[in-house]
Amino acid sequence: MGSRRKGRILAFQGMFSYEMNPAQTDVLAFNWLEDERKNTYDEQTLVFASLLLKGTLDHVQEIDGIIRSHLEHWDFSRLNKVDLAVLRISVYSLLYQREIPSTVTINEAISISKLYGTDESYRFINGVLDSVKKSSSETKNA
Repeated sequence: MGSRRKGRILAFQGMFSYEMNPAQTDVLAFNWLEDERKNTYDEQTLVFASLLLKGTLDHVQEIDGIIRSHLEHWDFSRLNKVDLAVLRISVYSLLYQREIPSTVTINEAISISKLYGTDESYRFINGVLDSVKKSSSETKNA
């Protein structure tokens, strides 16, 4: 598994941890990871995960608004916490990490949701992210 995939998984886990306890202050330092496990990641993985997690947290209100606007027949407050964490880091990546192709971001989100989400998570996440991608493409081209 590549360092970026590992970084995305770490960022997802950090977002999930944040969602479960928003008052925690050490989420960016990965203090929620056991030292033994944290030491298995190379610097490149930790840096990418940190950038993704920090960027997502810095823009979480904006990201949540975008997610809300792309939910069809679903209430934001009812989102599964795993799905929400995946959506947040992925929407951040679609909006702010333009050097990463949107297809890569969406495929990575689907892979993570298949590992950690419900049986239906990947379909839901794919639909929301595809809608976000299309609307951000329309905005760029306008």
